[in-house]
Amino acid sequence: MSTATHETLLTAQALTKRFGGLAAVNEVSLQLHRNDIHAVIGPNGAGKSTLTNLLSGDIKPTSGNVTLVGQDVTGRTPEKISRMGLGRSYQKTNIFLPFTVWENVRLAAQSRTPHALRWLSRATALADINERAERALVLAGLADKRHFVAAATSHGEQRQLEIAMTLATQPQVLLLDEPLAGMGQAEAERMVELLLRIKPDHAIMLVEHDMDAVFALADQLTVMVNGQVIATGTPAAIRADASVQAAYLGEEA
Repeated sequence: MSTATHETLLTAQALTKRFGGLAAVNEVSLQLHRNDIHAVIGPNGAGKSTLTNLLSGDIKPTSGNVTLVGQDVTGRTPEKISRMGLGRSYQKTNIFLPFTVWENVRLAAQSRTPHALRWLSRATALADINERAERALVLAGLADKRHFVAAATSHGEQRQLEIAMTLATQPQVLLLDEPLAGMGQAEAERMVELLLRIKPDHAIMLVEHDMDAVFALADQLTVMVNGQVIATGTPAAIRADASVQAAYLGEEA
């Protein structure tokens, strides 16, 4: 059942990451709201992936802070942040290729239960795990692929599977790093439909280079150049922003 509210689930305040003298991310602030897709765009090297890694805990900030569902998670491990309600996908698909689609999703669901380390329990007998896995599989549009070995599925289906695995961990916030990368038109359309389907119950940050998809999906956009935010606003406001046009969107804006 959709909550369809717009409560703030994640806040980054003046987030900065320096590598020596280089500020890969420089005092970036943003908020992610439930039932919103917030796209982060910018040219290569703008700091988008570094920002994602800071929010997920994969790297620690030099300064600034991150709040997730009302709790300060700055500097916490990715595992701790994940268990507190954040899920993410990566530029390179991160799934278990020899396992079936169902086994991948069920393992992800199992990782979030008190039974996860009870090696003598039969995972298939745990109804709560199977229920979460089934829901994630259906949401991701992969119910008819459940018995396929992951390695035998298409690139687009593998990207869907990664999101299904993330959904099975019951996150409130999703960080999606280029989920449409390398897809043909039909696969991209299925991914857009998937993101719209899961939007009501999640706050989503989308890092993506497909501008057609970005402007079709995003409620808010943040534009980064050289580690800094140069504009934040609605798609219409970003399209009309002269600084964004000059720095990134160009004549197509």
